[in-house]
Amino acid sequence: MARTTTTTASAIEPGSWAHTGEEVAPGIRTGGMVPPQELLPETLPHGSLSESGRPRPPLRDELRRIPNLRNVGNVLAVWLQSFGVVALAIWIDRPVAYAAAFLLMGRAFALFGILTHEAAHRLLFSNKRANDFVGRWLLGYPGFIPLDIYRRGHMAHHRDEFGPDEPDLVLYANYPVTRASMRRKLLRDAFFVSGWSNLKALLVALGSKRGRPVATRIIAVQLVLWATLWVVGAWWVYPILWLAPWMTVWRVINRLRAIAEHGGMQRSDDRRETTHHVEQGLLARFWFVPYNTGWHLAHHVDSGVPFQHLPRLHDGLVAAGWVRPEVIYPNYRALWRTLASG
Repeated sequence: MARTTTTTASAIEPGSWAHTGEEVAPGIRTGGMVPPQELLPETLPHGSLSESGRPRPPLRDELRRIPNLRNVGNVLAVWLQSFGVVALAIWIDRPVAYAAAFLLMGRAFALFGILTHEAAHRLLFSNKRANDFVGRWLLGYPGFIPLDIYRRGHMAHHRDEFGPDEPDLVLYANYPVTRASMRRKLLRDAFFVSGWSNLKALLVALGSKRGRPVATRIIAVQLVLWATLWVVGAWWVYPILWLAPWMTVWRVINRLRAIAEHGGMQRSDDRRETTHHVEQGLLARFWFVPYNTGWHLAHHVDSGVPFQHLPRLHDGLVAAGWVRPEVIYPNYRALWRTLASG
């Protein structure tokens, strides 16, 4: 299937339909940014796509093929980038280099997180044991993510977005919010408040019989990283260029990405009512949505498709007329402005 170019020119600007939404529980409001029904035509099935948008054989077999060797390279590249950034900053030894490394290490946790997400879907490697080993020990635990716990919650998210078992409902609900509310959320993320909450939960888990095993593994991996840096004479790198970016820069990146995926949407069998789509620019793909995670609507249409093939699935949905230009945000700035227009 050839790549299609999507135009965002429309008489209706994406997001201009933002409304109050529906209160589904005390203090929980959803649906404030769902496109109107006239922009969600029923054009499926179409060609190789089923009524739900999922590809049918033989396209299904093509799109669900896991690129094992490429993912070996992706895992190695995450580690090389992460420690390469730190090593370069130490070599340059200037304040601006350390500041740049601080920001880039926040992005590094986005890389760890998205590849852990791929492992949670068992799409990183076709061998399940290799998939889970790498997902736990080389991606999840270094990024403070308990893969197995995350997998359970994330599968609940995919089974019924905004449903009663949605683990991130509070994160996605109540949009659009005011600019002041958005500013407060991002400031909490940027200044250690959200990060400390997450770190404290990890430490508290050590005292829980159920949480202790995985919390111990995560902390053990973090101590190995710190000890390794200590051995090479750079003990201070861990608290300043590993832990601190995870507690700050990564929190901002994670919130901005998450609300751009589902903020203000609602429970529905139609994934166009649960998930946004945004045109993917190079800068956004570098900072916020690496590994094609920005093609998130396609991911929710068929979560069995590895990230490398999501653009192709999205193009098929556009070609079918199921995803119309009017519901595609031209960039993340436009979507974030709408999210903060309450």
